Amino acid sequence: MSLVSSRFRCFRVFTTHDVGRVPLMSNIRVMAAHWKKTLVILLAAQALLMGDSFEEEEVPDEWILLHVVQGQIGAGNYSYLRLNHEGKIVLQMQSLKGDADLYVSDATLHPSFDEYELQSVTCGQDVVYVPAHFRRPVGIGIYGHPSHSESEFEMKVYYDRTIVDYPFGEASYNPEEMEASQKRTHSPEDQSQDEESIFWTILIGILKLILEILF
Repeated sequence: MSLVSSRFRCFRVFTTHDVGRVPLMSNIRVMAAHWKKTLVILLAAQALLMGDSFEEEEVPDEWILLHVVQGQIGAGNYSYLRLNHEGKIVLQMQSLKGDADLYVSDATLHPSFDEYELQSVTCGQDVVYVPAHFRRPVGIGIYGHPSHSESEFEMKVYYDRTIVDYPFGEASYNPEEMEASQKRTHSPEDQSQDEESIFWTILIGILKLILEILF
């Protein structure tokens, strides 16, 4: 009797554990599938919002669009352009694929990360303000970052008609202060984009962590 009871108790423990495990695993699979779908939807929404923000981006009324240049470049290579237009120029470049960086100089027509006067090397939109006093032609170098085998870019060239009043005459004009002032003018928008990017990064990181725990 003791042997039968022992077997019976073992059989009951095994059966109860097995029966309880089936719905638990089933629930975990359902939750994992649900979170996977949620993560995919959020990633798609992020890409859509980033695309819309770029397409619908507003520029000041004083900026006149002169050219739109598109191209592609291999990893570690340069593509060069020349700027002949006089006046204050704004170069606005978006990496459509990969990561393209922007280097500008009035001392050489082939600027690089070793030789340049102005640069913008972000992972998103790159903007460079070319002051009016730069000697023409101005050399523009577009560098394909080695982290990507190929990068595609679109550059918009604007002429800035903004008139600046100099209280002590034009001789007091400081190009560096002017450039810093222009960057400060756009800083609230840049800060907003950075905050939105941080939010998406944290949210997606949390979802990935949940998926790892479930699996």
